[in-house]
Amino acid sequence: MDTPAQKDIIPWHSLTADEILKRLDADKKGISGGEREKRLSLYGQNKISEDGRISPLKIFLNQFKSVLIAILIIAAAASFFVGEIVDSAAILAIVLLNALFGFFQEWQAEKAIDALKHMLGLRAFVLSSGIETEIEAEKVVPGDIVVLESGRKVPADLIIFEATTLQIDESVLTGESVPVEKNTAVSDKDAALGERYNMAFMGTVVTNGRGKGIVVNTGMNSEFGEIAALTSGIGEEETILARQMDSLGKHISAISVFVAVLIVLFGLFQNRDAVEMFLTAVSLAVAVIPEGLPAVVTLTLAIGIKSMYKKKCLIRHLAASETLGSVSVICTDKTGTLTKNEMTLTKVYVPNMTFTVTGSGYDPKGDFLLNGAAIRPQDYDGLRYFLQTGLFCNHAILSKKNNEWNIIGTPTEGALVVAAHKADIPEYKLPMQEIKKEFSFDSSRKRMTTVYGREKGFIAYSKGAPEIILSLSDRIYKNGKTTELNQAERDKLREVYESFAREGLRVLAVASKNLGKEIPATAEETEKDLIFFGFAGIIDPPRTEAKEAIRLCRSAGVDVIMITGDFEITAKAVAESIGLDSEGVITGSEIDSLDDTTLAEKLIRTKILARVTAAHKLRIIDILNENGHIVAMTGDGVNDAPALKKANIGISMGIKGSDVAKEAGDMILIDDNFESIVAGIHEGRREYDNIQKFTRYLLSSNVGEVIAIISGMFMGLPLILLPLQILWMNLVTDGVSALALGMEPAEKDVMQQKPKDPDEPVLGRKTLIMIFLIGVYIGIFTLALFICCDKADPEKARTMAFTGIIFIELINVFNFRSFRQTIKSAGVFSNPYIIAAIISSFILQLIVVYTPHFQTVFGTVALSVFDWAVIVIAGIPLIIAGEVYKIYVANKSKGSFSG
Repeated sequence: MDTPAQKDIIPWHSLTADEILKRLDADKKGISGGEREKRLSLYGQNKISEDGRISPLKIFLNQFKSVLIAILIIAAAASFFVGEIVDSAAILAIVLLNALFGFFQEWQAEKAIDALKHMLGLRAFVLSSGIETEIEAEKVVPGDIVVLESGRKVPADLIIFEATTLQIDESVLTGESVPVEKNTAVSDKDAALGERYNMAFMGTVVTNGRGKGIVVNTGMNSEFGEIAALTSGIGEEETILARQMDSLGKHISAISVFVAVLIVLFGLFQNRDAVEMFLTAVSLAVAVIPEGLPAVVTLTLAIGIKSMYKKKCLIRHLAASETLGSVSVICTDKTGTLTKNEMTLTKVYVPNMTFTVTGSGYDPKGDFLLNGAAIRPQDYDGLRYFLQTGLFCNHAILSKKNNEWNIIGTPTEGALVVAAHKADIPEYKLPMQEIKKEFSFDSSRKRMTTVYGREKGFIAYSKGAPEIILSLSDRIYKNGKTTELNQAERDKLREVYESFAREGLRVLAVASKNLGKEIPATAEETEKDLIFFGFAGIIDPPRTEAKEAIRLCRSAGVDVIMITGDFEITAKAVAESIGLDSEGVITGSEIDSLDDTTLAEKLIRTKILARVTAAHKLRIIDILNENGHIVAMTGDGVNDAPALKKANIGISMGIKGSDVAKEAGDMILIDDNFESIVAGIHEGRREYDNIQKFTRYLLSSNVGEVIAIISGMFMGLPLILLPLQILWMNLVTDGVSALALGMEPAEKDVMQQKPKDPDEPVLGRKTLIMIFLIGVYIGIFTLALFICCDKADPEKARTMAFTGIIFIELINVFNFRSFRQTIKSAGVFSNPYIIAAIISSFILQLIVVYTPHFQTVFGTVALSVFDWAVIVIAGIPLIIAGEVYKIYVANKSKGSFSG
């Protein structure tokens, strides 16, 4: 028996079934249960390895990779060594809680992926001692005989030795949208994957017919498994937010060290006690570091992920949700994402009459219209014969499950069955009559014929490519009678089906023939001299919401590129129907012939890519990235997995996506709907804006603290703020307010702004100036409150400074709610979390100031009403200045604040 190690050197597709059975020590009756167990121990279970999947431990450890987290750990260690045990414990608690929360969110996403897999659990139908038996797909082993029928998923790589009208959808593996005809003929040894017509591959779906096959490769030895192994070797791309936060962390650490060293040197120059200077330096380092920032970022992203999930976007990694908001190009599939993936018959032409068919998808509700008016199809003989023929030359079955209509069989045949239902053709209610003979469709014949027995003899029903059916027809049914099909009629019919094709419709012709009392032996005899009935115009209808989603992308400065394996005329028709503007179409063969520079230039104006492969997707990502774009790439097949992993945001499909694609993506589109991607971008932009808001808010507060402490030292004053007071402000007061800022609703014009520049720092020049000016005001304000009370009562002076800086930081929240709108424009109560944060922080400060226990811990004393009045009056100018500045910016530019 051949072992798994020999897989790569055995071209199974070039061997006969008998040769394979001999090699695998099997026969066509299948294998027994005992033999299955032996083979399972030899070959292993038939499943894709999850070695590349991230473990719970790794998810947890990833939460500590941020530079900001490293700074906090160092700050906690420094606090511990100088005796500030409470400070050290508080900082470490924040670090641990942040890691646990981030871990919980990302692990929940992994569990959700598992749930999706279990919903699509796979079973296999194999022969055991000649009897068909259902088993778990994981227990399929080489040598098994698998029974294939329409609607079943192929559980492993097979060599087919029986096939009757067998068609398999291999799009998940090859990207080819048209089902592939399968047969038992041995393939050439060097045949490409898509040309091995005697093989069925793991993960593909039988759309028509039936057959049997010998399992030759399972699990990671399958073609499916090979691509999964390649995908696991592609490294993860670092997110924009991670880069920006690490850069910010490095700057903050450098500033904190600089300030600490400067203070120590200055204190020693003033002949101050060295221990006191070290304690002061630690206090300043703690003041510089926004301890609450990592936790607030994590919580904001986690809340955003929950919001995205409600919009049908399952985010796998916290930072990926924000990256989605920075996307500048969406490379999207056509089928199922921009369209419904439900082939629908929309037009019928019978000689001299064109009928429009309403309804969408597989729901058998709809009308037949002639010249805009609804008609009864049974009243038109030509239409009735057309629909009957399409129904009988068919293997598709319409069924309803969980209140949803579905097709078992090929989508194109399903469209004909649904049309017959809409017309209430009586035959569709009857059990499928026995087909006496069938001449199957294949790529060379381009037609299919079934033969049924009737009371007066046999009748052949044919459908296929228009030019083929016309060439086999010598008569036409028109105006209630059959007449000769002359050249003038042929020319007219050719114009009709070409006009259908120009509309992006897939065109089928149908015809029939009375055979008499005997069935001819050959297809040639059966299919000659047919009576032509008409054409069907079939389309995969665009999603109704796609047009508005494309418009939103345009206004948001996000380019949309349609990438499809379908034909260019179909892709162009869909693009036009959803408002996707493009200068022509680029085909896969053109992509191969163009150099990177030329292709990049064409992609600026051409947004439709047809007959594209998975390899082309990888090249497109590279070219767009090199030109500074943040790329979101959709995909559903195993072959799409490398591109999904390479893109800035890989978006896999939740319904039709393979497990490998789901594992490779950063996001899973639960409903496979393009509109959900756009909703995700809207939410991602809200998150990015809010992260900027609270980062700037926290840093402006910290700058104020540092300026107050340093200025006090230069003036020879005692320490204005104690380390525990600083930690209280940074973690509790500022942290709660910052989290409330993270809940800020999206600004009204968020989808009218251009995508964020990936190289733009969180803190640009204008932002730094703004933070510094606000920090100066906060510092001077705090210092002034301390000086006013210092000589009379040092403890009260520190309490005034401590309470005053908290009050002004709470007021300062309103300055950062929007960089483009005043408080009135944004709405005072549009974010109730802000109001709740201010009230709760104020109450907590009252407890710290007036409760004896907390007075002892924080070194505070009670304040009078007059003291509070001084604090309030001194703080009001900051909010007034912020409003004046926003009005000035709005009047000057009518645009967005950036920097």
